[in-house]
Amino acid sequence: MNLFTTNQNTSERIVRFFISLFLIPAPFILGSSNYAILLGAVGGVLLFNALLGTCMIYKMFGINTCKLN
Repeated sequence: MNLFTTNQNTSERIVRFFISLFLIPAPFILGSSNYAILLGAVGGVLLFNALLGTCMIYKMFGINTCKLN
């Protein structure tokens, strides 16, 4: 079993990508508070998921939404 096997459908990847575009610049807009850094980190994880199509939480629970294309 490959670690980075795609387990997200295309529409889910697109939604994650657009949400990440709003969250990543949070530390630059809101300042360097803990909350803004957390939002930026979540945005980074969502961008990683969107680009690779792999969600590690889905992998832990055995969820695969690729079949829903």
